Amino acid sequence: MNNFNIKDDPFCRSKFDLNDDSQIIFVADLFVEDYVGGAELTSEALILECPLKIEKIRSQDVTLELLRQGMKKYWIFGNFASLNPQLIPSIVANLQYSILEYDYKYCRYRSPEKHESITGSPCDCHTQINGKLVSAFYHGANSMWWMSEAQKNWYHNLFPFLSEKPGIVLSSVFSKDTLGKIKALRNNLKSNIERKTWIVLGSESWIKGFDAAKKWCDDTGKEQQILWNLPYDSTLACMASAEGFVYLPKGKDTCPRMVIEAKLLGCKLHLNDNVQHKDEEWFQTDDLESIEEYLYAAPMLFWNSIKNLMNYRPRISGYTTTYNCVKQNYPFVESIQSMLGFCDEVCVVDGGSTDQTLEMLRELIEKDSRIKLKIVERDWNDSRFAVFDGLQKAEARLMCTGDYLWQMDSDEVVHEIDYEKIIDLTKKFPKGVDLIALPVVEYWGTHDKVRVDVNPWKWRLSRNNSNITHGIPKQHRRIDSAGKLYSVGSDGCDYIYVNTSEPVAFISFYKPEIDVVRQQALAKNDSALTTYETWFNSVVENLPGVHHYSWYNIERKIHTYKNYWSRHWTSLFNQQQNDTAENNKFFGKKWSEVSDEEIKDLAKRLRLEMGGWIFHSLVDFSKPTPFVQIKSGFPLIMKEWTSKIEGN
Repeated sequence: MNNFNIKDDPFCRSKFDLNDDSQIIFVADLFVEDYVGGAELTSEALILECPLKIEKIRSQDVTLELLRQGMKKYWIFGNFASLNPQLIPSIVANLQYSILEYDYKYCRYRSPEKHESITGSPCDCHTQINGKLVSAFYHGANSMWWMSEAQKNWYHNLFPFLSEKPGIVLSSVFSKDTLGKIKALRNNLKSNIERKTWIVLGSESWIKGFDAAKKWCDDTGKEQQILWNLPYDSTLACMASAEGFVYLPKGKDTCPRMVIEAKLLGCKLHLNDNVQHKDEEWFQTDDLESIEEYLYAAPMLFWNSIKNLMNYRPRISGYTTTYNCVKQNYPFVESIQSMLGFCDEVCVVDGGSTDQTLEMLRELIEKDSRIKLKIVERDWNDSRFAVFDGLQKAEARLMCTGDYLWQMDSDEVVHEIDYEKIIDLTKKFPKGVDLIALPVVEYWGTHDKVRVDVNPWKWRLSRNNSNITHGIPKQHRRIDSAGKLYSVGSDGCDYIYVNTSEPVAFISFYKPEIDVVRQQALAKNDSALTTYETWFNSVVENLPGVHHYSWYNIERKIHTYKNYWSRHWTSLFNQQQNDTAENNKFFGKKWSEVSDEEIKDLAKRLRLEMGGWIFHSLVDFSKPTPFVQIKSGFPLIMKEWTSKIEGN
């Protein structure tokens, strides 16, 4: 079988590249250089007034490669009938964009009345795949721009969820030159010229209602002038000398420009209810200068809103928990300080520390008021004290007020090069997703060894959804004979839904095929190890994550296993861990028989000879664990903390 090359697929291949310096990508089926219609004129008026570097792209030319090139740019979609519909999910998931809706694109005829006229049945496109796809496209937009209130209301009635999105009625947009030309024509009219004729738009388009307009003129005895394909300036000149303009479209016309032009040129109007803007306040007035001011302001209204969306920075809350961190030699101060590099607030729940942890936390708060502290004391001698870890995280999460939440343990820090990446990720947080898993750099005794024997990811960034908390998922929850909760699988800190206790769905960069490579690397496949190291460095370079120092001080970690972990295991999983040689996977003898000197010697040997070990089995130095290195370097904030450990 030949290898498939994405560049050979016309669906993916681009005819050209986007300009590096463009900030706005404006997509439309046609532009004024292709066809002079109402939508094209409004688009061109906006493009001319754009205060940013803008690039035009025809919708038929949009490809996956072009979308990839433009992921850091802002996109505006006008008419998009020629857009490959298979691209819409990728656009929704990956781009920041707004939509200008000129008509009714959920309908395959772009008009529910035309749909009924052609098919003989009321339009049901909103229930069909095209309507659902278009509505999903609109729901994914940062903002929707409508041509009339009636159009917006029609959409909201069919697709109520669209009312949740920012939606602004823009109306048709005119360039300053066009408005100046119309005003000059009006001001230059001679008062003694008799205006007798009524303008009828000559058109073979079903929706324009030519026959109805002509009939109205015939029935009322109006002298009529039918305009067929006149140049734009000639059309304006005819309206400037006419008595009125009759326009009776057969279907909804959202904001026809010719109606606005006729009114600004002093014409009387005879319209039907399908002219959707005719009853809006800005158009109802007889003060023509007021209408002009409204129209002059439209481009600025549009672009100011777009610039605000482009510059929008969601609020980020970081949260963590502490308990006797000084005694445990956790880098909790560095952990909190690293979160302050990108968070608007850092929420800390302390479990009632009895060492110097609380004093150090209060010193941090004096220096930075963004740190919020709450003390939630628990009975840490309770038989199920291990379950409290998740409950403490849940308490910290409830304190958060940000749009997005970053959770971190007190032995983890964020590298300073990742601060902006996290902010950028919140701006582009995937739509329809509540939780993202991100990379974890797990050190083993030194910055030169990053573990391969553990999964390189952890749930990290989430939406501030009140239905999300931490705890034991439903399938792992059990109750002991005393009526207390314990786990049969979870560590008690999973992201779960409040109302169901089901796990929160998440997305991850880590794919099954990468795990295959990692497993091959662990099986001493040197080529796989090189591939995995290259991949992991690429991930760390492009995605934000955490640097985990749980196993940096291996001696401390072994002491934790000796003095604490067996109790934690019993408490959380309801599995008694007696002090036996079989249960001690570090030494193969009872912990009570292990001296501090033996722990020191083992820690040194593990650091020098191994690249990690999961202590479900007795450590075997004849099988050294592979490890990788990262090129980005370690977080500078950890320099002092690690120096103290290495000096001991």
